[in-house]
Amino acid sequence: MADPKIAPHAYFREAFVPFADAKLSIASAPVLYGLSIYTVIPVFWNKTEQRHYIFRLPDHFKRLQNSAKIMAFDDFLQGWNQSKFDGIVKQLIHINKLEQDCLVRISVFVDDLLQGTRMRGLKHSLSAFVYPASSLLPKEGARLCISSWRRTPDNAIPSRAKINGSYANAGLMKHEALENGFDDAIALDEQGHVTESTVANIFLVKNGLLITPSDSSDLLEGITRDTVFGLAELLGIPYAQRAVDRSELYVADEIFLSGSSMNIAPVIEVDHRTIGSGKPGALTRQLLKEYDRCVRHQVGAYAEWSTPVTVL
Repeated sequence: MADPKIAPHAYFREAFVPFADAKLSIASAPVLYGLSIYTVIPVFWNKTEQRHYIFRLPDHFKRLQNSAKIMAFDDFLQGWNQSKFDGIVKQLIHINKLEQDCLVRISVFVDDLLQGTRMRGLKHSLSAFVYPASSLLPKEGARLCISSWRRTPDNAIPSRAKINGSYANAGLMKHEALENGFDDAIALDEQGHVTESTVANIFLVKNGLLITPSDSSDLLEGITRDTVFGLAELLGIPYAQRAVDRSELYVADEIFLSGSSMNIAPVIEVDHRTIGSGKPGALTRQLLKEYDRCVRHQVGAYAEWSTPVTVL
């Protein structure tokens, strides 16, 4: 039986099918070895226009392509282009008829049996399904901890590729955080610098400056992270990308997370240290408000980031 939170129609192996029929063999490469890549695309419902807008659709396809290049998924790179990808995503949203904010999770996987850990020269298929968006962390602010588990380095499993198997690392961190009474965890790299949370990038604010770890800190180069940069420029907020020490988090004025599933999520505590006033800070609230306007196609300067769902 399908999960009632997941929309009834999926895309699987070149066809739209009932979600319950989109199945993989227990002998398949993604099941045995995690040999698949993915992206999660946020889709926002505009009540006034009674239509969905897909946020930064071309950027999500580009990130999927980049992940495929890192993983040598040549069959996908040769068989899919932006136009085909856009059409599938739009059609999937349309046929599921969810009049609310939702997420489209798309995976590309090695579609073969008992081929070991090979990736090149095999068939790669695409799957996609839709589910309603929901808050992953408390809206009033999350309580985080520094994980005892380190982020996998780029020379082991690169974080800039969204590889399904790599999220075992995030799972260990999340489990530890929940077991210790926190909402989520923050990962450090092998040098002890801050990278990101389990599934989202991290920002801190100090003396009016917005700071986030640099691209070389074993993190995912997030699309929502990039959106925050754009909104900061629009609002005249200075920002910097650099190495961030653990102790900087403890003395930050504000902290928030960003991600396609997370949007912008305030953080009010790290390792039992209260951040700022213990409530979402002024700059975080400002970015939250502007982000919500942006994704709902209400900011003209970034209208090109939103793709309306129109099916001919």
